[in-house]
Amino acid sequence: MSTTQQRPHYDETQWVKRIQQTLDDEVDEETEIPVTIFAVPKALMVSDPELYIPQQVAIGPYHHLRAELYDMERYKVAAAKRNQKELQNVKLKHLVDHILKMELRIKANYHRPLGIGAEALAWMMAVDVSFLFEFMQVCAVKEGKAITRIPSRMAHLIDLSGRKTAHNAILRDIVMLENQIPLFVMRKLLELQFSSVEMADQRVHAMLTALSRDLSPFQMAETAEGAAVSECAHLLEFLYNYIVPKTDWEKPASIEIDVAEEEEDKDKEAAEGEEALKQSSHVRQLRVIVWSIVSTSMRKPVIYMKRVVLSKPIKLVVKLPWKIISNIPILKAFKQPLENMFSAYGEKKDDGDEEAQNGSEKPPLQEEIVIPSVTQLLEAGVRFSPTKEGISSFNFDEKSLTLYIPVIKVDINSEVVLRNLVAYEACVAAGPMVLTRYTELMNGIIDTEVDAGELCRRGIINNHLKSEKEVADLWNGMSKSVRLTKVGSLDRVIADVNRFYSQRWRVKMGRFMKDYVFGSWRILTFLAAVVMVVLMCLQAFCQVYSCHRILRIKALDPDAF
Repeated sequence: MSTTQQRPHYDETQWVKRIQQTLDDEVDEETEIPVTIFAVPKALMVSDPELYIPQQVAIGPYHHLRAELYDMERYKVAAAKRNQKELQNVKLKHLVDHILKMELRIKANYHRPLGIGAEALAWMMAVDVSFLFEFMQVCAVKEGKAITRIPSRMAHLIDLSGRKTAHNAILRDIVMLENQIPLFVMRKLLELQFSSVEMADQRVHAMLTALSRDLSPFQMAETAEGAAVSECAHLLEFLYNYIVPKTDWEKPASIEIDVAEEEEDKDKEAAEGEEALKQSSHVRQLRVIVWSIVSTSMRKPVIYMKRVVLSKPIKLVVKLPWKIISNIPILKAFKQPLENMFSAYGEKKDDGDEEAQNGSEKPPLQEEIVIPSVTQLLEAGVRFSPTKEGISSFNFDEKSLTLYIPVIKVDINSEVVLRNLVAYEACVAAGPMVLTRYTELMNGIIDTEVDAGELCRRGIINNHLKSEKEVADLWNGMSKSVRLTKVGSLDRVIADVNRFYSQRWRVKMGRFMKDYVFGSWRILTFLAAVVMVVLMCLQAFCQVYSCHRILRIKALDPDAF
């Protein structure tokens, strides 16, 4: 009864009509249109919502009705009015009519259901795309000159130098995942201005490329132009393809490099084997001579060691009840930990072999993301070198001990751009999440502001923030990920760096002390037990010999026996 009372009231007849209308009108067209504009995953949104929710201007239906964004409506309407004057005797209503025909196609691009009518959606799209087109047209700089002049009403919002707060706020808002509109709507607007679709695509591509160069945190190659306009669903996807080109990851060139390296190693091994065969006779003669010298010089020490082994103290040690001593409760408790300690290396090696046999397609474990920080790598002798070829140039050269890291610009917009690109990648990527893995790698090597400062001084990070601490906080705050992923080239860098670092004797000694001394009280108890056993053995020894006779024995003098 209580469940019935708590059920919300709704009109069942209207619900049935809406379901029938949806099945009749939309199912055939929507099934072939993929979703491209998603809501930010909650795992990412919960970390800092302001980095995913627009703060200045709403583009599209998701945040259209938010009251705090309504102040920008007059600028958007003014941009639409100016755009209408440039349509050559074509009213904006004509664009709205075209958008009305694409209603189902537009709605199919959005992940959330849009509770807005067809006409309202069409007018909203027309106004928003006019504002976005004007903003992009002003920001697109070619040969040092703007493509169009800045309207007087938007002069306090737009600044080509990027120093105005409102300008950066708009830039951040238009790259947010939930603030996108389909790119084919903008293409339709330009089709009304130009004589052909090709010219419209060229204009859109030029604006998107210029905007991507301005927004991209990476220093890309001059030839980078991004994907074709027809292949991108919205502005954020174009920016993602500009930063992470598909050709760099679909067919990794590292496979060919690995094969060449394997063949080179085989050739070296064969050459070394032939040379070893040539020198085998000389090595054999040298071994015979060395052995004769060693055997002659060691004859007297061997006789001396025999006397020592057959002496009464050694016989006493052999006769000690070791089985009884090893069953002492304190020592017995440490028997298994000691065995595990000394066999840990072998077990780790076996585990690595097993993983290699099982293949490399398994997603990485959480602890595999761990990598030494910049400071630790510098102390181990690793050098850092900047590269200017984008995200795919991350590499570690074991011969020169140089870690090559792509140059990245960090400013007031970088965190929003990177976070929304990672959110987009998490929603659409069927393969490796390249940008996500890159942010995890940077988060791993940057722990403190000292690490960030070292990368800034080496030209890897171009810092435009207030301090190096903000740079460290930026990367450390991006540790959230929707799922674990594996990227061949980046994971190879992580594995190579970890393998080199773990082989350093200082690192091995530090880990041993941390794991078995400072990190465990049992080793102290074990040492105390060893001291007790030594004292027990000394007591047993004194029962066989008198202590004053022991003190008269000179250092293992055979005549003393």
